[in-house]
Amino acid sequence: MTCALCSAETDLVTHPVPGGPEGASAQICATCASQIEGTPEPDHWRGLASSMWSEDPATQVLAARMLARLAEHAWARDLANQLWLDDDARAWVENLPEDSGHRDSNGAPLAQGDTVVLIKDLPVKGANFTAKRGTAVRGISLVADNPAHIEGRVEGQRIVILTEFVKKR
Repeated sequence: MTCALCSAETDLVTHPVPGGPEGASAQICATCASQIEGTPEPDHWRGLASSMWSEDPATQVLAARMLARLAEHAWARDLANQLWLDDDARAWVENLPEDSGHRDSNGAPLAQGDTVVLIKDLPVKGANFTAKRGTAVRGISLVADNPAHIEGRVEGQRIVILTEFVKKR
C-alpha cells in the first residue's frame, strides 16, 4: 500500500482527520503522521502536488492543511492557490478543533476520540483490577475543566486517566 499523502510504499497507519465527518481518516505513512503532529520537513511534502487531487475528501483536507502550514515556501503557496475544494471540504479544512490543552506524556496534543496507550500499570480505584502498561484506550473523552484528565474505557469500565500516564497512538 502507498501513503495517501507522499506515496511512500511502506506500512500505513490510520490517521484521523478532525473537524469533519465522524471517524474520517486517511491511510498515511508513519513519517507523514509524525510530521503532521510535529515539525514538517518541507521536502517530504512535495508529493502533495499529486495527493491534493485525491478523490478522498480526508486526503484532500490533510493536503490543504499541510500546504497552509508550509505557506512560507513558494512552491506550497503555488500549490495552495491551484487547489480547488468544494464548499464542504473547504469548511472542513477550516474547522480545526481548538487545542484543549490536553497533552500526552510526550507533549502531543490529545483530541476527543483519539486512541492512547498506557505507559505504566495503573491501579484502578474502586475496581478490582490494574490497567496494564501497553493497554490501548480507544475513543477517549476529554475532561473539559481539567487538561490533566481524560476518560476512557478499560476492561469494560469507564475510568479517569491522568494524561501523564498515556501516549498518543
